Amino acid sequence: MAHLRNSGRPVIDFLFENSCFLLAGTILALVWANIDEASYRRVIEWDIGHAVAAAVGRSDAEAVHSGQVHSEPNAHATEAGHASKAPQHDTEHGSQAGHHGITLHFIINDVLMALFFAMAAKEVWESLLPGGALSNFRKAATPLLATAGGVVGPALVYTAGAFLTGTLHSLGRGWAIPCATDIAFSYLFARMIFGAGHPAIAFLLLLAIADDAAGLIILAVFYPTDQVIPAWFLLTAAAVGIAFLFRWWRVTSFWWYLLIPGTLSWFSFYMANIHAALGLVPIIPCMPHAHTDLGIFAREELGRHDTLNEFEHWWKRPVELILGLFGLANAGVVLSSIATGTFLVLFGLLIGKPAGITFLTWVAEKWLRLEKPTGMTYRHVVSLGMVAAIGFTVALFVSTAAFPQPGPLQDAVKMGALLSFVAAPISIALARALGIRPSQRQRAGGGKALAADGEAVVGEDDWADQEDATGLQHDGHGSACLAGS
Repeated sequence: MAHLRNSGRPVIDFLFENSCFLLAGTILALVWANIDEASYRRVIEWDIGHAVAAAVGRSDAEAVHSGQVHSEPNAHATEAGHASKAPQHDTEHGSQAGHHGITLHFIINDVLMALFFAMAAKEVWESLLPGGALSNFRKAATPLLATAGGVVGPALVYTAGAFLTGTLHSLGRGWAIPCATDIAFSYLFARMIFGAGHPAIAFLLLLAIADDAAGLIILAVFYPTDQVIPAWFLLTAAAVGIAFLFRWWRVTSFWWYLLIPGTLSWFSFYMANIHAALGLVPIIPCMPHAHTDLGIFAREELGRHDTLNEFEHWWKRPVELILGLFGLANAGVVLSSIATGTFLVLFGLLIGKPAGITFLTWVAEKWLRLEKPTGMTYRHVVSLGMVAAIGFTVALFVSTAAFPQPGPLQDAVKMGALLSFVAAPISIALARALGIRPSQRQRAGGGKALAADGEAVVGEDDWADQEDATGLQHDGHGSACLAGS
């Protein structure tokens, strides 16, 4: 995953590089919903397809009255008024994707967010390439086990809390909401806590990549939008075949991959009742790509012009704007929505996430004889686990997938996802209480640098040439990345 290109306009670059549009959309939605919830819901759930069909119906009706069309106006208008609606198949959790009109919420969550998940899929795919974070299992084993702890721990805390509060039947479906980690915000605050050159940064990034992979699988397997129709996966396979055919023909423009096989794959997911936002994921590995990975947030990837990297370079900033719309369309909950679901999500993140990460890191070291990265102690692991508890974007998305019907349950768990941002100040305070200070990176001359907490960490120059037990390398621009053997 590459950095954003520098536009030469510092303010604009800051807004894009720090997820400011997502925050702005979230804040606007919260303010709007708490001032006038009815108008907020009316705009977000506005059925564009029905409005267009109704407009067409009115035009035909006017034509009938003027004698230009000879048909029954009422019957025709009724037919047109329902043309955009598929048959209603209500489930226990309300009307699902594929069985509703084309609302703004649907366009943002199911169509535009497909590009966000395509970016996530790119990170996961590249991490498996030589030099990628997940390319060497021996070096990635400890962070991968920590990732498993960061998924299982929150799910167990959430489920246990739902059982103890007697809400397992109504809220149990939301067990995956606290499993998420928001990679952008976690990375931002981890740099503040540990310093850019600390190995805990790379540990967190690898954990977040694996968490992205787990999240994609969980969404596809556990949160179908209705009863899955496997026959539509034949269209998915056809889309992948077309993408590979394009690659064989040496088609290099990513637009061809998005517009033809990408559209077919998205439609197949939509019709199969797998969440349509995942529809572009199968096409990502099919695009022509580099055969090695330089590491997540490596600026050197800006110099790569293969199809997959060009796809990211072009869409990186538009996706940031899409995330702003996502925040606007999903974060509009009234503050009075705080209920049991809110605390289940929060406890899952704030307790289950750091506990799970710390416990399975300990298991990896003590039972499986694996190693933590050089320079990391359990103080860093616990603090890192709390940073990873910032669920936010993905947790908010899973909230809508777990509880698709708007109402008190959805609003309560959404509030938990939004309030997960409190993990940021908690992690900062926890790190300070544990004596962790940002590492002072070596500016020149190589050798080891001493962190402010007195522990040796790898100096900036060393990171360019060395790798430790996890395969960590520095990207040369202040951020840690991972290298293969």
